[in-house]
Amino acid sequence: MSTLQELFYQGLSLLKDLPQPSLEVKLLLLKSASLEEAQFFANPHQALSKREEKLYFRLIKERLAGVPLSYLTGIKEFWSIPFRVSPGVLIPRPETELIVEKVLEKSSKKEELIVDIGTGCGNIAVSLAKELPLANIIATDVSRKALRIARLNAKLLGFTRIIFIQGDLFSPLKKIDLKGKCDFVISNPPYLSAKDWEALPVEIREHEPRKALLAGERGLEVIKKIVQRSPQFLKPGAWLILEIGAGQSLKALGLFDSRWKEIFLARDLSQIPRLVLAQKA
Repeated sequence: MSTLQELFYQGLSLLKDLPQPSLEVKLLLLKSASLEEAQFFANPHQALSKREEKLYFRLIKERLAGVPLSYLTGIKEFWSIPFRVSPGVLIPRPETELIVEKVLEKSSKKEELIVDIGTGCGNIAVSLAKELPLANIIATDVSRKALRIARLNAKLLGFTRIIFIQGDLFSPLKKIDLKGKCDFVISNPPYLSAKDWEALPVEIREHEPRKALLAGERGLEVIKKIVQRSPQFLKPGAWLILEIGAGQSLKALGLFDSRWKEIFLARDLSQIPRLVLAQKA
């Protein structure tokens, strides 16, 4: 049987062409041996069982085949919170944390109603529940699988007040009569065009859910629906906060009409316009 240290260096030689091979090898090794990072460093000469070693090399093989690391470990950190993820559920991206930041900027920190459209694994909804304990949060998704993962994340992390509803875009909100009652409608919707989709790395295109990424020929179909339909659910002065793709800012701004009074963009750390924020008139 091989030790943690020996297996680490073997994995490193196999994944050496990846951008962060040391990090990936360590995470796959910890997953295989069911260890915490501190245990790994405290006892590098610990031997793994044959079953653990077999699992480790299977995960390495899958990673080499392009399976995303987060699907192999089952965890993706977002807003310093570990979220469960699995194939069929979009992996949270760091730039989406900007939605959480902007809601916190605009929030009164009092009792508010926040609706998260297309919640995925629940990363935005749970992060806001952590920061805004007085808020009432409703999270929707068309995918039953995504909602199962989102509910699990909320339960494991102790945020049981979030209401999860299955349905496409705003259809679930009509069932519970939320017209004119929301303080925020937020969403990281699908926004890739057909051209963008074809240019994606194989790791994303062949493994992450197409419906959570692709939005028609121009990439604006879902964004347009959210912009058009959200005013009926927002209070006067309430906010719509939408993530958009690189290069979509001007087209996205062109979707807003006289029902809105404040409309502006927020840039991510790469200085790419990443969000549209719009206040209902």
